[in-house]
Amino acid sequence: MAAGPETASPSVTPSASPSAPPSGGKTCTATYTVTNSWSDGFQGEVAVKNTGTAAMSGWTVKWTFPNGQTISQLWNGTLAANGSSVTVTNLSWNGALAVNASTTFGFSASLSGANDSPASVTCTAS
Repeated sequence: MAAGPETASPSVTPSASPSAPPSGGKTCTATYTVTNSWSDGFQGEVAVKNTGTAAMSGWTVKWTFPNGQTISQLWNGTLAANGSSVTVTNLSWNGALAVNASTTFGFSASLSGANDSPASVTCTAS
């Protein structure tokens, strides 16, 4: 009896437990909200919350605009933009957040098409 071709099946082994939060229990979330809009622009706000188990001394929020929106003014943070990629870091006075504490930053932006929200907004605590 001839043996048939062998096929390997993919194997997935789930992790037994979630990995530990980075930076010694320092984690954060960022919630992006459009607060006002007009024909060629809009205003947005991002709430940063310490969701970790330790106080954090700073944060960095990142996202990519899906339709070429461009930030023209930002307050309560430091903006670094490269094309549609946006990075905002805390200022000296709003980076330290106790557990469950939060802060916000806001911005005005221009657009020439649809004002779709970013697919994901990430927050990194330090």
